[in-house]
Amino acid sequence: MPNPNRGSCGYQSNEFEPEYDRPSKSQLKREMTALQKLGQELVEQARERVKRVPMPEDVREAILICQQIKDHEGRRRQMQYVGKKMRTLDEEEVALIQRTIDSWKGASKSETAAMHALERQREKLLADDNVLTELLAENPQLDVQQLRTLIRNARKEQAENKPPKAYREIFQILKDLQKSKAGAKADDADESDEEDDDEYDDR
Repeated sequence: MPNPNRGSCGYQSNEFEPEYDRPSKSQLKREMTALQKLGQELVEQARERVKRVPMPEDVREAILICQQIKDHEGRRRQMQYVGKKMRTLDEEEVALIQRTIDSWKGASKSETAAMHALERQREKLLADDNVLTELLAENPQLDVQQLRTLIRNARKEQAENKPPKAYREIFQILKDLQKSKAGAKADDADESDEEDDDEYDDR
């Protein structure tokens, strides 16, 4: 009697073929751990940030509840529940959350770099009067007398180990100056976009 599984090309049955498309236990465990870690990162963020992350409401609610729990054991159990809810997300939802968190990290790094740059500029102002001259030439709107007084007082604070009041005020002035420049650049970009739009409309 001929074997129904045998054809001209040999056995056609897939009964003995290995199932390559099924993820291994170790892979599943890695994925679960990654989702748990992602949930943990969200729990550690500010509530207002979490509220803006694109995700299903039930997942968001689990995270927000976890943030409110102070009891160690209660928080641990809720964190496990957050991990369970994270595993209900599809790949696209997980990717969107990950991109959002990555964008926060990028913003945080740039903010830190900007702060360090301002601190270096403040140190240069205290060390060299020529730096103040250059700063005033680039930003004539600054109050010359105020800055000179603050720099003199900051040097005195450092020499006498006094609280750094003037030192901090200099930093705030530099920070405000940076913000105003960033705002002016944004306005210029908006005007440029409007001009481009007008040019496009005239065509």
